[in-house]
Order: sequence, then structure tokens, then C-alpha cells
Amino acid sequence: MSKAIRCLTRDATVMAMVLDSTDIVSRAEEIHKTSAVVTAGLGRLLTAASMMGVMLKGKEDSLTLKLDGGGPAGTVMAVSDSEGNVRGYAANPVVEIPLKPNGKLDVSGAVGAEGMLYVMKDTGGAEPYIGCTPMVSGEIAEDITSYYAVSEQVPTVCALGVLVNPDLTVRAAGGLLLQLLPFCPEEVIDRVEKNVQALEPMTTMLDNGLTPEEICSRVLAGFEYDVLDEFAPEYRCTCSRERIVRAFSSMKPEELKSLPDETGRVEVACQFCDKKYEFTQKDLEEIAAGDGKA
Repeated sequence: MSKAIRCLTRDATVMAMVLDSTDIVSRAEEIHKTSAVVTAGLGRLLTAASMMGVMLKGKEDSLTLKLDGGGPAGTVMAVSDSEGNVRGYAANPVVEIPLKPNGKLDVSGAVGAEGMLYVMKDTGGAEPYIGCTPMVSGEIAEDITSYYAVSEQVPTVCALGVLVNPDLTVRAAGGLLLQLLPFCPEEVIDRVEKNVQALEPMTTMLDNGLTPEEICSRVLAGFEYDVLDEFAPEYRCTCSRERIVRAFSSMKPEELKSLPDETGRVEVACQFCDKKYEFTQKDLEEIAAGDGKA
């Protein structure tokens, strides 16, 4: 089970969140049958979205991250609710490119770095908040850090990692999100910087058996802090036949009638979980007539 923990120093100067997202990323790989480098890229984005979703204030709020980096993986998207439950996809789930010279997966080569990171927050208002910043590396953690610095003016440290086994299963995945709160003094900043520099990579710590609590204690070494929240987020899709019917209902009757193939049926597949929904010609006629029960 994936686990997230959020902590706040007692002087209210530093917030730190750590997520072990191994189960979430494993589920994404099972659904989408991603290649290793896409598993790493999508897994990092899912992890970031889950942590950012937890920071939403409203129970019904949601957050969407979208990367359009121009790489062979195409658009990569992740959507989270306020409990960190998340879903996502890459437009091209299988990308085969060489490893980096250091032997690591080339995530930036797969997702690209010549594009934009979009952050959309639906908090129940008339229009969702949409922020976008140019991608700085395509490694995703740096892009999230840049977003917070540019769009929200919040000094942030983001670390993300996904370790993929030779058989393409996920061995470890997780992330860290640390933010300096307003009026944070210089001595606190210096201590945080030293702690962050001393950290091993996220996947190394998780693969060595460290829990989110233990990683938080390293991040906040030298500080007194309290645990604000604990979450058990999961990969969760919200698709349903009823949602598709509502989408069909917004189409013109002639458009609906043109959807079926030569067998008189139309199949709709969810991008997030690959579940398939089938509709007959009769179903579509009932939707077009306003019956909405198909």
C-alpha cells in the first residue's frame, strides 16, 4: 500500500511531505504496459500529482498535471484528488531510447524538455486555476520545482524517483516535496539545504527499506516537527458508463448516429484505466432522444 506523510516544523517554517508511491506506479505499469523509461516518467508525474493533490483544501478539489515536452512519449498526464488518489497516462506508452551515459533511464529524452508544464486546479469555482511554466529539464522534479518558484513564488524542493526492474515491474517509487513557508529565517534555510544535500536518492532510500516517516526525519533533522497528516493514496480511476453517457448527451444527434462501426456498435476506452464501454445503435438513439439510460 502506498503511503504519504506530511509534517510541519513546530516553528511553522518548513513543510515536508514524503510519499512511497511504489504500489501506485506498479498499478499504472500494469494498466498501460509501459516501457521502462515511460514507467519512470509517468511514475514521477503520478507521484508529484499525488503529493500536490494532498495539499488541496477542498474535499472535492482535484489537480491535473500535464507535460507537453515534445518527446516521443507524447503528452503525459496525471490527475489527483484531495486524498492523493491519482490516475494518469502517457500518449505513447512504449518508447525505446538509449540509456544515459551513467546507465540511468533517460526520462527527459522520452518526455522531452522543449515544452510546457501545465498545472490545473479545480476547486469548485466557475473556472479552474491554470498555471503553466516552461519545462526546464524534462526530469519532472526540476520542472515541478520551477513551477512553484515561478507561478506560486514558494521556495520548493522536489525529489522524485522510480526504480524499474529488468522485467519492467516497479521495484520502488516515491517522492519528496519540501516547502519553505513565509518569513523563514536564513538559519533555517541553511539547515534545510544541508539536510537535502545529505539525502540519498529517493529510490535508494525506499529500496533500502526506509519508510516515509524515516525519510521525513532525515529531511527535517535538527528540527522539532509534528505529523500533520497520513494518507494511503492509490491508483484510482473515476470513469463510469454514466460519465460517458453524459458526454454523449452533449453531442448533436447526427454526430451520435455517425459513431457506430459496421457492426452497429461503438466502443469507448478510458485513457486512464483502459476499461472499455460498449454502446449499441439503440443505446445511442436513446441518448440522442434524451433518455440518458443507455
